[in-house]
This record gives sequence, structure tokens and C-alpha cells, in this order.
Amino acid sequence: MKLTIQTGTGNKILRAKSTPFDCVDKYVKKLAQDMMETMDKAEGLGLAAPQVGINKRLIVVILNYNTDHELVIPLVNPEIVYFSEEKIICEEGCLSIPGVYEPVERSSIIRVKFLDLKGNKQLLELSDINARVIQHEVDHLDGILFVDRLNEA
Repeated sequence: MKLTIQTGTGNKILRAKSTPFDCVDKYVKKLAQDMMETMDKAEGLGLAAPQVGINKRLIVVILNYNTDHELVIPLVNPEIVYFSEEKIICEEGCLSIPGVYEPVERSSIIRVKFLDLKGNKQLLELSDINARVIQHEVDHLDGILFVDRLNEA
């Protein structure tokens, strides 16, 4: 089911800190599926639960975008546990702030731990666009929008 995307820099849902899930159950799996469908229809590279009105720690992302190894994955309770000192400035946009694209500085490499939809703990090391998308979406879980980072670039 396609969900409605929350928009606006003053949106209270987008500005709230999200809480973790206690477990991965049918609700989480259904929400992840609905979010993946919504992200696909909106032509986004990532989507966080607050963007669809739910202040819980769940994101869905496309990794390896536009390659033979493209993969859509949900990350439950993601936590970035490592940020490289090397930074890259690249243009970002957001489904919750339509039509705005600005340069944002992000770490070039990250490590993120999370639960998969089977409830198993996972750890991924990601770089470049994959790292950028995860950082952008995890920011949403903390009530941070990419426009809040513009002065840092």
C-alpha cells in the first residue's frame, strides 16, 4: 500500500526523534513493504518511517543504485557506529522537501548496525552514495533534515 509522504521543514513529525522497535514483527514487515512501495513510486533512493508519519526507527534504501548489484533493503533500528574522517560534498534532495537540492557534506565511509526483517543483527560498511543515503535517512530518525546541514558544507 502506498503511504502519504510528510512534507515541510516545520512538520512536527519530521522534527521528532523516533523510537526503536522492540522486535521485528508482522507490523514492522508490513510497514517496510509499504515504505519500499512508496519509495519506488516516488522515485526516491531512501525513505524513513517519519516521512510516512510514523516516528519509529525504520528506513528503507536502495543500495548500489543503477548498477547490476542494485538492492532494496529495510534497516530496523539502524545505528551508525563509524563515520570516516574523510568527507565528501554532494548535492542532496529529499522527498519531504520537494524541489530543493543543495550540497551537503557527509562522511565518505560509514558502518551501520541494524536488524534485518528476520530480526538478525547486521553490520554493513558502506561508501560513497550508499553511505550518503544511509546518513540522510538516519538523520530523519533523529528529526534532522538535510537543509539543517547546509551551513556545514
